[in-house]
Amino acid sequence: MSKKITIFGLHSVRALMAQHPERLVEFYATRERQDKPLQELIQQAQQLGIKAQFVPKASLDKRAEEGNHQGVVITALEAAALSEHDLPDLVAAAGKKALFLVLDGVTDPHNLGACLRTADATGVTAVIVPRDKSASITPIVRKVASGAAETVPLVQVTNLARALRELQELQVWIIGTAGEATDNLYAVDYTGPVAIVMGAEGDGMRRLTRETCDQLINIPLLGTVSSLNVSVATAVCLYEVVRQRLGTSAHGV
Repeated sequence: MSKKITIFGLHSVRALMAQHPERLVEFYATRERQDKPLQELIQQAQQLGIKAQFVPKASLDKRAEEGNHQGVVITALEAAALSEHDLPDLVAAAGKKALFLVLDGVTDPHNLGACLRTADATGVTAVIVPRDKSASITPIVRKVASGAAETVPLVQVTNLARALRELQELQVWIIGTAGEATDNLYAVDYTGPVAIVMGAEGDGMRRLTRETCDQLINIPLLGTVSSLNVSVATAVCLYEVVRQRLGTSAHGV
């Protein structure tokens, strides 16, 4: 039997109901909020055969673990987990436009949520994370991701370096980010199948991950700070991929 999960916030609930309506189990709303966005979700739930249960705001606060639920909390069936065994199918489906975001030990749920949101916006094929010592999908991650946790596949692998080698065998070029790299972000061609590897907050990529990469790049920093937040760095890198794939050359303006 599938595990039940909690999802809250207007964007996250809307995404689940739009992308995977069959997973919706229970719908809780507060009477304190009666605006159009919430009423539309209540109507959608009713159309799916799920009647909204109206409860006090304090009850929603508890269900959402004090998160900003915006007046709505649902329970849903958890999606089937993806693993390294799914990588060949993901690469085959994406073809030459395959784009993977690899997070090597990102443990902050807010960072994972923000990375998922950017991954959705930039057309990432899947986000890959190690099964251990990494943030996983939680209600907070779903809320920060604003629906992207329901649209971007998350692949949890038992051995990240091995998963990267499997991607290499599938003709995906592995590009790791490191401050000491000699190549910068804007000097690389991302128009083919690529995986962008981001290191953990503070520590960066682990040694074995770094050694497995085909190429290392740095993000130019022109001020006094020594690094960017991982979710910000992720956005910078992924949008360079988007820029090139939309037709601008790697060295164009």
